[in-house]
Amino acid sequence: MQQCYNRGCGQLFDPAANNDESCRHHPGEPFFHDAYKGWSCCSKKSVDFTEFLNIKGCSLAKHSNVKPPEPEKPAKEESDRDEVIEVRAPIRQSLPRPPIETPLTVLQAVVAPALKEAIDALKVTTATPATPSSAKSDNSIGVGTICKNNGCSYSFTDTSSDNGECCYHPGFPIFHEGMKFWSCCQKRTSDFAQFMAQKGCAYGQHKWVKENEDKKVVQCRYDWHQTATNVVVAIYAKKYHYAQSLVEVGPIRLHVNLVFPEQENSRFDLDLELRGIVDVKKASAHMYGTKLEITLPKLEPGSWSNLNFPRATLPVAKNTLVAQNPEPEESDEEFDLDDINTIPSGGLTLSELSLQKPKI
Repeated sequence: MQQCYNRGCGQLFDPAANNDESCRHHPGEPFFHDAYKGWSCCSKKSVDFTEFLNIKGCSLAKHSNVKPPEPEKPAKEESDRDEVIEVRAPIRQSLPRPPIETPLTVLQAVVAPALKEAIDALKVTTATPATPSSAKSDNSIGVGTICKNNGCSYSFTDTSSDNGECCYHPGFPIFHEGMKFWSCCQKRTSDFAQFMAQKGCAYGQHKWVKENEDKKVVQCRYDWHQTATNVVVAIYAKKYHYAQSLVEVGPIRLHVNLVFPEQENSRFDLDLELRGIVDVKKASAHMYGTKLEITLPKLEPGSWSNLNFPRATLPVAKNTLVAQNPEPEESDEEFDLDDINTIPSGGLTLSELSLQKPKI
């Protein structure tokens, strides 16, 4: 038995019994147009594919075990081939990073009237110096004094265990967009209890006396956010002196020093090496009653992964420049026509020139 390959037949046949009326098939080609399926040799067509396959042939002939030739696909010329054009955004080269010792520029901050009135009406009382009897000895440490290192909860016991190893965080705490973490190890969490229980990332000796206790240092909270063009730093503080406080900006550096007259001129000092490069000429500062807001325009596009690089200390800047307010441009409204001096001339006037005939 052999397989018949005529369209519409597909039966098995015996070559010995094959005659001119053994195979009912379609000699034409199938067509598919507007959801209709049919044969070019007869007018029968259908929208259902199963009914299309069951349409009986319209011609009789012998069975054929020869496969019909497949239609040749038109060869595509090289000019007709789809060309794939890759379009890539131009890669901008990053600007060279200025040195950290670049001179800083002092910003002339815009002071809110509420802060100015509150500081001007403030009566600062001079603190009385402590008597020698009330002053504590540098060597006296009370039992139960907690270690001053960040992240260490060990208490002083006046035993040999006080000289043990201290596990602490050398950085400072950061609270940004609901996350709490230390600048030294970057382990982030949203739970304050887990943040306080984070184990330190450095080892050293216990510290029983807090640094800068005699320097009258104030701790202020600060935060930052960014847009496509600016980085905004907000330092939350109240009753700081607008005239004695200082805001300095460099291409990659921000230095802020706030003075609090009610707290015996205590100071808050912030010195950061910025992640990106800022446009110092367009930087600005606004002093409000509850915060200091500094706007740092970005000199190159892109998003900052963080505000600054954590550094223990920064080198001293070479010198400090003072930002100058732009000089007002001269206006034409102040121009007076009476100030124009007439120039004597022996030539013709305009009225006489208009009467002359042009030369051909």
